[in-house]
Amino acid sequence: MAKFTLLLLAAIVAISSAFVPAARTAARVNQVSFAPKIEERSTSLFMAEDMTWEGEYPPSKVLGPIMSKMPSGVLAVISMLSLGVCIYSCVQSGLLLREPGAIENGSWVKWYYIVEGFGGPLAWGTHVASWIQRKNGM
Repeated sequence: MAKFTLLLLAAIVAISSAFVPAARTAARVNQVSFAPKIEERSTSLFMAEDMTWEGEYPPSKVLGPIMSKMPSGVLAVISMLSLGVCIYSCVQSGLLLREPGAIENGSWVKWYYIVEGFGGPLAWGTHVASWIQRKNGM
């Protein structure tokens, strides 16, 4: 039990250190101080681009390098196909769930229906991307 607790503590420390900015971590490697220090932060990031907008909808650049170049009709078709795949997987899982003994032995859980279930969030995302592109005239 003690080994498990130590392992769990080490994992928590490792995970929490992932959320510390790298510039601050490198600057404080040799410092050990518990006093709060006020540091100036640089607001410009090397590769960051301003993604703010005013109005009802954002510019196409918020969709990334691939989807910002796709027309809204293509994104709408991808959205409908993704939703269809998600609905199909839900229906097929429901049919498998009705088989006798499926709940007891877990035979109704199929990996491909789980993967196809990710079509729902993908359908929502591509639907929003299609709306953004339509509002931007693409």
